[in-house]
Amino acid sequence: MKNGWDFLNLLHYDLSIKILTSLQDPSDLVRFGAVSRSWQHFVIKNGLCKQLCLRMFPQLSRVDHVNELSSASKGHAEAGYSNFMECISEAIIASSTDNYPEESIDNTLESRDRVARRASYWSSKGQSNPAVPETLTYRLCADLCVITEINIRPFQAYFEFGKPIYSANSVRFRMGHMKSYVDNLVSESCQDCGHEKFVWTCTSEEFPMAQENKLQNFKLPEPVLCIGGMLQIELLGRVQREDMDGLYYICVSHVEVKGRPLSPAFGIQILEPSENFMLEARSYTQPPPIPEQESLPSTLQMRVRDLEQIVNLLRENGGEYGYGWDIEDEESDEDEEEDIDIE
Repeated sequence: MKNGWDFLNLLHYDLSIKILTSLQDPSDLVRFGAVSRSWQHFVIKNGLCKQLCLRMFPQLSRVDHVNELSSASKGHAEAGYSNFMECISEAIIASSTDNYPEESIDNTLESRDRVARRASYWSSKGQSNPAVPETLTYRLCADLCVITEINIRPFQAYFEFGKPIYSANSVRFRMGHMKSYVDNLVSESCQDCGHEKFVWTCTSEEFPMAQENKLQNFKLPEPVLCIGGMLQIELLGRVQREDMDGLYYICVSHVEVKGRPLSPAFGIQILEPSENFMLEARSYTQPPPIPEQESLPSTLQMRVRDLEQIVNLLRENGGEYGYGWDIEDEESDEDEEEDIDIE
């Protein structure tokens, strides 16, 4: 902008928008907005951050607005960790349990299949119909988590003849939040874990599960933003019958959920009755870079930081007020199904 000339003024408005909306790398949009206040204002006024957010994380279509906390609440808060980590906070509930508490869902948090010389696993109730599914529901370590993969180890009954493995035929994953009227889900009956207690905003494709006694990796095609901190594993199809009663069971030894929490730098509040949410942007400091020797692909490492970058750009305009996340131009979103398939 030498001699006071603004490059944007030399281009037609529509051409500028077309160029900027074609950017795929969030860092390019961040750099563009850092050139000057007028360019930063252009990015914010035209919702370029929002459009990029929605392309990368469709779950953010339910954002009502972004709010920066007051100065009294401000502090330096990092958005999670630079490396991917275990994100399960606690086991919440299973759709059924054969022998409680000896075979409860809590055992799936233990990486060992034997504890104090006893088998450690969760077991469903037996079913004569092998098509009856089961679910395991967990609370994550933050209300906002970017999830990259889920690992599951089926249980091998080493104490039964033939050492059978009680795996499922396939698995599917749901992510979302509890409905506000559910005060204490843990106290609910383990036999009553219907979808009416949750709002699932993401549902994955089905992944085949092998009947093998090993930690099986189910990597999502793209990192997924879990809004609300709840994850449910659907175990579909039974493959192993128990000799004693002739019924089909599913048993799981261990579960891991890998990803990156975005708290305490970001938080959410569910808004009633729309079930949309307010995104809270707290004081933020850039986390250290991920080491080059990190085994996960660099594209995944970059994507989990993208949300932090563009939300940060959104709030760079300063001031302690909420930033509108206009939904008038997103009327088509209301006509879409509640679940967003992870394909």
